[in-house]
Amino acid sequence: MCTIVPISLTVGANRIVPAVAIPHPLGNPELPSTEEKALRKALVEKALKALQTEVNGQTVFN
Repeated sequence: MCTIVPISLTVGANRIVPAVAIPHPLGNPELPSTEEKALRKALVEKALKALQTEVNGQTVFN
């Protein structure tokens, strides 16, 4: 998971899952707590799916 996709592409990461923002990569403190929890859960599920997906070369999971 990363906040700046071009950096991950530059260093050669195979699986790239974009995060929310640099100061809060896995959340948004301005959201109500229930919405932020749902956002965090969705990001973690996306990352787990990326780990289970076979890739050839660099892949960005949007």
